[in-house]
Amino acid sequence: QVQLVESGGGLVQPGGSLRLSCAASGSIFYLMGWYRQTPGNQRELVASITSGNNTMYADSVKGRFTISRDNAKNTVYLQMNSLKPEDTAVYYCNARAMTGSSWGQGIQVTVSS
Repeated sequence: QVQLVESGGGLVQPGGSLRLSCAASGSIFYLMGWYRQTPGNQRELVASITSGNNTMYADSVKGRFTISRDNAKNTVYLQMNSLKPEDTAVYYCNARAMTGSSWGQGIQVTVSS
């Protein structure tokens, strides 16, 4: 049974930093990533990373966010720096295995003064 457990969200002031973590279990994941969603909008890709550490970022977060993973721990991280109010969203971890795609429960990130 695949399980994804997210942590690290919260409230931060503009310009601040947060680090999200997602611990995955139950399979071998060749691709892991973070998505985000705001009310009334579709879920959008923020960043993704393969098991070989190839990364992809949304244009809106390039240069500010860094995705990384620890394959031994099946954990993916999202370091978010220089946060802006428009980064406010529910962030979801996604992990893809040969058997399918799984989502975390979502974690709130709020950027506000």
